[in-house]
Amino acid sequence: MRVLGVDPGLTRCGLGVVDGRLGRARMVAVGVVRTPSDGEAGERLVYLEREVDGWLARYAPDVVAVERVFADSNVTNVMSTAHATAVALLTATKRGIPVVFHTPTEVKAAVTGSGRADKAQVTAMVTRILGLEVAPRPADAADALALAICHAWRGAQTARLEALAKQARA
Repeated sequence: MRVLGVDPGLTRCGLGVVDGRLGRARMVAVGVVRTPSDGEAGERLVYLEREVDGWLARYAPDVVAVERVFADSNVTNVMSTAHATAVALLTATKRGIPVVFHTPTEVKAAVTGSGRADKAQVTAMVTRILGLEVAPRPADAADALALAICHAWRGAQTARLEALAKQARA
């Protein structure tokens, strides 16, 4: 299963592609789309859409895994993250690629064993799981790979369970 992980952000949007299945993962690509924080919001979103669409065309993922927006007290940050999330959702859906959402706690637990892991622990485990010589930087890139790993491992398992439940109901 090929998964494009998206760590949404309007200033920095992490993208990571992983080929994986339960217990195994291989990095295909990683990067960060950056837009200027002082730029016009609409232009930034259009640029992000073009970049995400380019990744979808280039790497042809089976699924896109996006980090679920975490609502905190900074409404401005939440809104820009939600806008970037919508761009990823819309762009993938236009190509017929399913989109799934994972919470930060779920992703941390999948890659580190603890839903309370910090960014350094996530980066260290992503580096180890993927057998990378150098840790992905910035943290947005590592987070995108962690999302892709999480879905490759947990998503495949969930899909199998849902298929079995569907058969049982039939």
